[in-house]
Amino acid sequence: MVYGDKPLIPNVEIEAVLTVTPFKQTDPRQTRRVLVTDPVGSGIFCRCLNIVVYYKKVAEEDSGWIVAGWIKESLGRVLADQPMLSGRLRRTSSEDIGELEIVSNDSGVRLIEAKIPITLSQFLDHQLKETSEESDALFVFWNDVDDQNPQFSPLFYLQVTNFECGGYSIGISCNLLLADILFKENFFQKWADVHKDIVSKSNSPKNPIFYFPNLKKDGCKSADSSISSNQIKNNDHTVIFNITDENLYSLDKESDKQIILASVEEVEREVGSKMASKFPVYLRESSNKIKIENCTKNVDQDQQLELIKKSTHEVSRGSWDDLGASEVDFGQGKKPDRVTYWIGSISDGVVVATPSTSGLNIIVSVPT
Repeated sequence: MVYGDKPLIPNVEIEAVLTVTPFKQTDPRQTRRVLVTDPVGSGIFCRCLNIVVYYKKVAEEDSGWIVAGWIKESLGRVLADQPMLSGRLRRTSSEDIGELEIVSNDSGVRLIEAKIPITLSQFLDHQLKETSEESDALFVFWNDVDDQNPQFSPLFYLQVTNFECGGYSIGISCNLLLADILFKENFFQKWADVHKDIVSKSNSPKNPIFYFPNLKKDGCKSADSSISSNQIKNNDHTVIFNITDENLYSLDKESDKQIILASVEEVEREVGSKMASKFPVYLRESSNKIKIENCTKNVDQDQQLELIKKSTHEVSRGSWDDLGASEVDFGQGKKPDRVTYWIGSISDGVVVATPSTSGLNIIVSVPT
């Protein structure tokens, strides 16, 4: 990574690309309808939620190579319970513009193993001293969904990056069409529990079967990673609202739209910046249907505030920590030393609404 003529953070080198499939076949197949108000080729399927957790080395046998090897098995077991994460988009008709659905076809998620010639302490020290919007983006991998052949594009990527000191990072990129699973299903804690259970078994070998340093052939070449526009950390401000109302599940109701517009207005006032006049809203209406709708700010601001005051919804602030990533322990009894979250490619702003046990979580990202 270079700013001006001065290199600050070296490039990440990709060492291996693997596919992790569910531990068992998904039967029956699960599907999720994707309803859109814009043509399929508009790029609305390329936005993703990015999460990076950083761990320092705490024991001699601790390394990202070992963690990645065990992830091949632990993530496969978790995917058996959440097969949609390993699914693919497909058209339900042969037309260029037709309704889409996600099908849990067990094609798997991509696991990237990488390294970077810098210590974790040096990187974290750099992050404290500099404002770098791209540095964290080195530690996640993402390829945009192919508009013409979406059925070949993974919707979930995982990158494990090894630092020179033995520390490592785990980076996740999840398409916004499936991001609600990370919130609603306590995904991170379930995954960490499965991972630790596998590693702690007395008959488990010291190194996993898929331990890359043992599998790497002499003379094989690494490939430099490239940063997609959807990986780059935007200069944005994100706020999460918890809306308490068990009936709040559909944008078809005008009052529900006003709740979202009022949430956007509150964040805009907070940061002194504006969303575009028309911005996308991702709403999971049920377990098998998600809607992507362009929302237009066509209501007077004073009217919006009056509507929210008269509503019976209870609104509170949430945080990215609700995902549980900051508490995830993959072994060695350690929690992350740093966790970062961002939504890629939100030049116009974006809203994600995911059902919770009591209503909705509304994520508002406003470009600043």
